[in-house]
Amino acid sequence: MTAGDVHDGVRERPPVRERRLHPVTPLRRAWAPVAVLIGWALHDPDQAQRQLARLTTTTLLLGLAVLVPAAALYGFLTWWFTHFAVTDSELRIRTGLLFRRTAHIRLERIQAIDVTQPLLARVAGVAKLRLDVIGTDKKDELAFLGADEARSLRAELLARAAGFAPETAHEVGEAPSREMLRVPPRVLAVSLLLTGATWGWLVVAAVVVPLLWTATHSLWTVLAVAVPLLGAAGASSVGRFVAEYDWTLGESPDGLRIDHGLLDRTHETVPPGRVQTVRLVEPLLWRRRGWVRVELDVAGSSNSLLLPVAPREIAESVVARVLPGVSVPPREALGRPPRRARWCVPVWWRGYGLAVTDTVFATRRGLLRRSLSLVPHAKVQSVRLVQGPWQRGRGVADVHVDTGANKSVTARLRDAAEAADLLHAQAERSRTGRRDARPDRWMA
Repeated sequence: MTAGDVHDGVRERPPVRERRLHPVTPLRRAWAPVAVLIGWALHDPDQAQRQLARLTTTTLLLGLAVLVPAAALYGFLTWWFTHFAVTDSELRIRTGLLFRRTAHIRLERIQAIDVTQPLLARVAGVAKLRLDVIGTDKKDELAFLGADEARSLRAELLARAAGFAPETAHEVGEAPSREMLRVPPRVLAVSLLLTGATWGWLVVAAVVVPLLWTATHSLWTVLAVAVPLLGAAGASSVGRFVAEYDWTLGESPDGLRIDHGLLDRTHETVPPGRVQTVRLVEPLLWRRRGWVRVELDVAGSSNSLLLPVAPREIAESVVARVLPGVSVPPREALGRPPRRARWCVPVWWRGYGLAVTDTVFATRRGLLRRSLSLVPHAKVQSVRLVQGPWQRGRGVADVHVDTGANKSVTARLRDAAEAADLLHAQAERSRTGRRDARPDRWMA
């Protein structure tokens, strides 16, 4: 050790090395000026058409000769002035051409890191890193990095977040993954055909479009209504098939890994300990096949789907991995509201149910589309009893449990005395559950 290595008894740290994004990034950002012009044209098409009519061929070519280099220069400069660096405690992202912005992302506040590859990015061999961070509504992202660099950086950030030393974090590499389930494309396609949303939009379009044509005889009016309806039907069928194609669920020390997508490939991670609620959704036409859909509420993350379709037995085994020690209550354990609740919610009151075990608060709702929500006691942040005037007259009340994902799960139309007991008992169960819960750490 030399004198240059030590200053006042403290070892000098190596300087932080800033890095740039992949060189193809300017091609993505060069579209921004063009997008502004397209947005203006769509906002006021009549004015845009009048302006284009005034342009001669020479003027149009000159405009393109100026616009294309200007867009390319803008893309290059925004790429040139964008840097990122990983320090001992944070990820820094410095951006801005005229107005500088530096994001300081604390590593211990990172909840999930997803690697996404749109179709053109897959062709170019690049990927996008998207980070879920506590306290932010939108994801910070690094777009684009080389595909191998993105995976390496993701592994390093997760290792840092797990507490590995900075000098060894880059050597940890990506944790190994064991495949648990792969959804066959045929099963996914059949499940979407058996979902009522697609057929519902098509039925609405089949009824509304002829009525509009009869009433208005206006092609533009019919198209203005028909296109969104058909688009909604396509999004609930074809769009979901493309997004959920080849859905693969794997298990690794840093959480459950999800890979999916036909055109845009996405690699997500469900962080351990951050899942607040699990829902088993069972559409009417799926019941004969024994299929369910598994959805999530994750604190600090926008990931909301664990399995698009799976046999119920497999789904319950996956839930046991997401929520260790929690088992799904059987149907007969879910108690219905008292019969007088039918005066508050006719017919549909039969779809409500409640079960409270040693580990979980479970509620069910829905007759045609059943949804069973599971909240571990340790994840309950607050408990509320709500009783309107009509419910007071019938002696029933609702009990809401709030989770760390800013969501609530409600036990509807319970007997008023039962609801009062449930309120106090759940508060105690939540307190003891949080005391005995394992820490929410990566790779724990």
